[in-house]
Amino acid sequence: MIKFQDVTATYNNGSGIYNINFEVEKSELVFLMGPTGSGKSTVLKTIYRELEITKGKILIESEDISELKKNQIYKLRRNIGVIFQDFRLIQGRTVFENIALPLQIENYSKKEIYDKTMDILSVVELSGKEKRYPDELSGGEQQRVSIARAIVKEPKVLLADEPTGNLDPNISMEILELLEMATDQGTAVIMCTHNYPLIKYKKRNFLELDNGKLQ
Repeated sequence: MIKFQDVTATYNNGSGIYNINFEVEKSELVFLMGPTGSGKSTVLKTIYRELEITKGKILIESEDISELKKNQIYKLRRNIGVIFQDFRLIQGRTVFENIALPLQIENYSKKEIYDKTMDILSVVELSGKEKRYPDELSGGEQQRVSIARAIVKEPKVLLADEPTGNLDPNISMEILELLEMATDQGTAVIMCTHNYPLIKYKKRNFLELDNGKLQ
């Protein structure tokens, strides 16, 4: 599903990732580990093309996404869900409106938007809170909304950048379970984290980054 072939991507200050090689299969959850500044977020940015690579190839379903022109990137992002540590919800919109936004952008019918959004609200255990606003929710609930928004279109790829970084351990486990649930639908998931105690008992693949290189 996702394949990195000798990928290098750098910022203006020279930091970045160097000669990265790995694969993530369909329905697989991979933990990308490492300390702050090790390059975890950079890996994700190259996948959804926020950052250009300077060497190598990134393949998604055998398509070299590094060759996509700027006016084609929106098609790539249709199939990628992204979850951020700081949630990035739209404060002036309700829970329902935040989750439904990706469907509206893709011109789903009103019925499809309603049905899919209400279904995913049930999955993330937020039924009954669809009319609330983000600032009326706890941190864990806001992250559930963020996850719901990312998976409502059933993306092929789901990228989670430190999704439990600001949450207590019990809530973190619940968030992790939601990400694992996404793999049941065939989604390839990459989760960045530096919280090894949270994931050490999981029978999943681990990749460790340090100073932009895989260890």
